[in-house]
Amino acid sequence: MKLFNKAFLAACAMCLSAAIAVAQPATYPDNLPKDYLSQEFHAGRRQALRNLMPANSVAVIFSYPERVFSKDVNYVYHQNPDMYYFSGYKEADAMLLIFKENQGTGDSTYNEVLFVRKRDAGQEQWTGRRLGVEGAKTRLGFKRVYNGEDFAKFPLDFKKFSTVIYDEMPDAIGSDEGLAQLVKTFKAKVNVPEVDKGLMADLTLISQRAMPANLTRLMAYIKPRLDGDAYKSNTLIQELVNKPDSATLMDVKAKIKLAYGATGAFATYTTALRGIKTPEELALIGKAVQISSLAHAEVMRAIKPTSGEQELEGIFMYIHKKYGAEDEGYPPIVGAGANGCILHYEENNVPKVDNQLVLMDVGTEYHGYSADVTRTVPATGKFTENQKAIYQLVYDAQEEVFKLCKQGVKYASLEQKTVEVLTAGLIKLGIIKDAKELRTYYPHGVSHHMGLDVHDKGEYGGNLQEGMVITVEPGIYIPAGSPCDKKWWNIGVRIEDDVVIGKDKCTNLSADAPRKWQDVEKMAAEKSIFDGK
Repeated sequence: MKLFNKAFLAACAMCLSAAIAVAQPATYPDNLPKDYLSQEFHAGRRQALRNLMPANSVAVIFSYPERVFSKDVNYVYHQNPDMYYFSGYKEADAMLLIFKENQGTGDSTYNEVLFVRKRDAGQEQWTGRRLGVEGAKTRLGFKRVYNGEDFAKFPLDFKKFSTVIYDEMPDAIGSDEGLAQLVKTFKAKVNVPEVDKGLMADLTLISQRAMPANLTRLMAYIKPRLDGDAYKSNTLIQELVNKPDSATLMDVKAKIKLAYGATGAFATYTTALRGIKTPEELALIGKAVQISSLAHAEVMRAIKPTSGEQELEGIFMYIHKKYGAEDEGYPPIVGAGANGCILHYEENNVPKVDNQLVLMDVGTEYHGYSADVTRTVPATGKFTENQKAIYQLVYDAQEEVFKLCKQGVKYASLEQKTVEVLTAGLIKLGIIKDAKELRTYYPHGVSHHMGLDVHDKGEYGGNLQEGMVITVEPGIYIPAGSPCDKKWWNIGVRIEDDVVIGKDKCTNLSADAPRKWQDVEKMAAEKSIFDGK
């Protein structure tokens, strides 16, 4: 085999050098959308966090890691919503420090520091522009910005703070660069205790969302995890398992905050802030929901028995992109017939939906904020009498819950009203005999907060507050084999809308997607832009 000669290798080296010389840091374009969150918004959120933090404390927030999609190609990057909320920074390999009090003396004082991904002209030519230090200063409004690699030698002694507040550590891959190095260095400087990530996530879930009203569902969620060593050895989990009542739950919630103070405090503060949306946020959420609602309406027009689940998903995605949405808020759910009875069905691969109901839970993401809209539509354009009966029951439950969606109402009352209406309706239809059977057909809750996460941070244990954005999503699912008359089998119905809580009533952001069965049928009779000639 002939080897490459020295002349050939020299020529390759010259080409490589020329390529490196040509690759210059790219400038950020100015022709981007003008309705992103402003510098002032992010700065205001940082100050709001300081106002909640205790004296002599520092909050630490990391970016999310990147993940490989296929060999050397990554998934489209999605920033840690908390990092984005407090900084506006959208790239990986970053760390934000927010101090309660000013640090340093004289003209060099500061109360926040951002560490960012270093600029690299060669990498930017392949994977896109980076803000870098100067970009973060000019575009995000930070005064103190450094490259991530500078954190190891940054002159800051964390031991001087009474409280270091941080979320659970991101699962960064690697050991010598980027996010992995930031996390490793931080853990060493603060002496962060190692806690099983799954256990920590569940302890946070219990601390933030568990209530007496959902204790039964919580225990059903925890039970399959109890064989894990981390769960067996955790006294708080075992305390709740051994005595799963309301008093024990509240005691365990308090103990979680004491035992895991750093992450518990972070969750408490960020939940309080992100649960109430500002006018800037409401504008972006409103845009996301409006785009999603237009897409649902168009799919109602386009759906036919010959449509495929994936084809319908494609219509949603086209409409979303057409009106400027960057991504989907979550994997789209397009389930025909039996698939509509699977709560998080995501395959969407049935080639013909036939003469069935199609449950479509699809919401877009616009500038980081997610919609969450569900409609259930007959592929024929007409509901059968049995389908109509279930649909009307779900609609009635949603209407009753809407009446409660106003400031001062207990969040738990939304679920109580849903259970009341659905139970009475299913008993009347002969599908169940008493309330104990309801969860067979209604296995989820009626509402959750939404925003930067589709299941966003927000308070569930108290009262609704003006500025909250929540879903209202009752549903009934009757898979084949259910203990009821076969005429109901494979009927799955969910109607989900996104509402803003006001002082005296709520505003339904997703009203552009028809909800009444009569209006759904009317929309289905209209011509779609996808019908062709």
